[in-house]
Amino acid sequence: MPRPMLALYLRETRLGVRAGSGALTGILFFLAVIAVIPFGIGPDLNLLARIGPAILWIGALLASLLGLERLFQADREDGSLDLLIASDRRHMLAVTVFVKCLAHWTANILPLVAVSPLLGLFMNVPPLGIGAATLTLLVGTPAIPFIGAVGAALAVSLPRGGLLVSVLVLPLTVPVLIFGVSAVRGAVADPDPFLPAFLILAALTLFFGVIGPLAAALALRWSGD
Repeated sequence: MPRPMLALYLRETRLGVRAGSGALTGILFFLAVIAVIPFGIGPDLNLLARIGPAILWIGALLASLLGLERLFQADREDGSLDLLIASDRRHMLAVTVFVKCLAHWTANILPLVAVSPLLGLFMNVPPLGIGAATLTLLVGTPAIPFIGAVGAALAVSLPRGGLLVSVLVLPLTVPVLIFGVSAVRGAVADPDPFLPAFLILAALTLFFGVIGPLAAALALRWSGD
């Protein structure tokens, strides 16, 4: 990573960690989703073990949507976003969006991945399922801020665009959810293969890692016109 982009990544990560509320709110929301599921389906440990990985993925996905609307908010408020949009080096805007998405994932979503094994124990998920769920979350969740950057760019000029961002982003994250859950199911159920779904999940992350920042850059330029 070039030195300016590394400096930007470290700066955005430090700002995200110092804010603190984003990661903490996501973890608390994640915990709330996991905690209410047993009350809804009853004390059937076998059922909890079967659906636990899917619930982990759903909870992490919903918690990851929190705070996406703030991706470009601070830049718009201090005027740096207008300078980026006005720059003639168009490709740099997409690279900047990519780095900001990585920093957002590190500060706000990676903590969700870190606590997922503990929450998996609450759902009676077997150790193999917990390991598979954690691995798939680690590989699949970076796609969420790349997708969310497009929604955040479209709503950056709106005073209250948080709900709009979630509505725009959630349908696009469904393929990531499907293959993430399929990979975990393949790890714990013998007839289902793990590797094909896992590779597709990794491919989706790479795909959105390219398309998301480019689309977000175009949306930012459109919003700035």
